[in-house]
Amino acid sequence: MADEIVLYTNPMSRGRIARWMLEEVGRPYRTEIVPFGPTMKTAEYRATNPLGKVPAVVHDGAVVTECAAICAYLADAFPDAGLAPTAAERADYYRWMFFAAGPLEQALVNRALGVEVPADKRGMVGYGAYDTMMDTLETAVTRHAFVAGDRFTAADVYVGSHIGWGLRFGSIEARPAFEAYLAKMTARPAWQRANALDDAAMAALQPPPA
Repeated sequence: MADEIVLYTNPMSRGRIARWMLEEVGRPYRTEIVPFGPTMKTAEYRATNPLGKVPAVVHDGAVVTECAAICAYLADAFPDAGLAPTAAERADYYRWMFFAAGPLEQALVNRALGVEVPADKRGMVGYGAYDTMMDTLETAVTRHAFVAGDRFTAADVYVGSHIGWGLRFGSIEARPAFEAYLAKMTARPAWQRANALDDAAMAALQPPPA
């Protein structure tokens, strides 16, 4: 089907970011739930994403992986949704989206794994020190009402998802600025629809009670 959108995802993954972005775009899409384990590593699925990971979005035959790329791609592919940056917003939009995709994610994953970077090795990692990352993230969500300016964009989907997960699992400090920003994200109807869809998909994956 021309212009078809397919989301390959798992509700216990970063696929939740792609789902939220698709709900913000507001176009019909088909969901393919990919279970963890052998199914995700089959040659059939690796033909879509050679890493054998989710999410992946296929739009009119074109494959997009990596959540930041998916958010940016969909914002550009569907400009009527108003999620791409204006010329005035472009610098902060790309700055903070790729900040979250690079040094922020590195810092949060390392913290979740209990990895401590020695002080004399901080120059080797993109984020340097965790405390510096938290201060920088707070700057990102307090300079304007939203990440790129005074309105919601695809950058908020990506940055907001990291803050939501980080606050939930303790890898991001529970600062008032982060909690206030997240409250704006979770109040969005598209976030609520996406969350409900993924929660239902997660329940469907659970084995029946014995």
